[in-house]
Amino acid sequence: MTSIIRVLLGDDHRIVREGLKQVLADAPDITVLAEAQTGPEVLARVDALHGAAGLDVVLLDIALPERDGLDVLQVLHRQHPGLPVLMLSTYPEKQYAVRCIKLGAAGYLNKSADPDDMVAAVRKVAQGGLYVTPATAEALAAAMAASAGKAGVASAGVDALSHREHQVFRLLTAGLSVSQIGAQLGLAANTVSTYRARILDKTGTKNDVELALYAERQRQSGPLG
Repeated sequence: MTSIIRVLLGDDHRIVREGLKQVLADAPDITVLAEAQTGPEVLARVDALHGAAGLDVVLLDIALPERDGLDVLQVLHRQHPGLPVLMLSTYPEKQYAVRCIKLGAAGYLNKSADPDDMVAAVRKVAQGGLYVTPATAEALAAAMAASAGKAGVASAGVDALSHREHQVFRLLTAGLSVSQIGAQLGLAANTVSTYRARILDKTGTKNDVELALYAERQRQSGPLG
């Protein structure tokens, strides 16, 4: 790694990217080398910069258009395993941090994090470390305990959702229709409907309104599942 930490920002909101750039600009050892607004654009920019040869950290939003940030994370982890990815989100850490780290992220950071914490996170993952806040550590410990307690027992709730089901769950609760979700994820509408039925079953909800209320309760209460 060079003495200057080279960062790619992947977020579809310009105001967010500008804010992140301003935060990182205060750190003399960090430079934003590239930006991307969509999932495919992130992958293209990383490939153009030859992965870890041209970058040190990718700051990646979960809610990216055209290709979900969690999908992009998995591709980057597979194709560029030496390139740390620090996930960004407006969602509470206890909701997504464990899922992101399981998929290969080097850390998870809420967009409302203190600027000093954001700089510290970028530096730590650039050095090959795992950035874990106390809230994330608590969520990881709870997930491990839950996994141990559920050995041989069917799990329920959001923790029981597969990666694709979780994507559909997030988009459904964001208000997208089945056809819109299909277009965004590249799936047939009937396939999305099948995922929706599984999600309703696993979360114990009967329709999209109940599912949205369920998601809101999870956001307020902390750990999912």
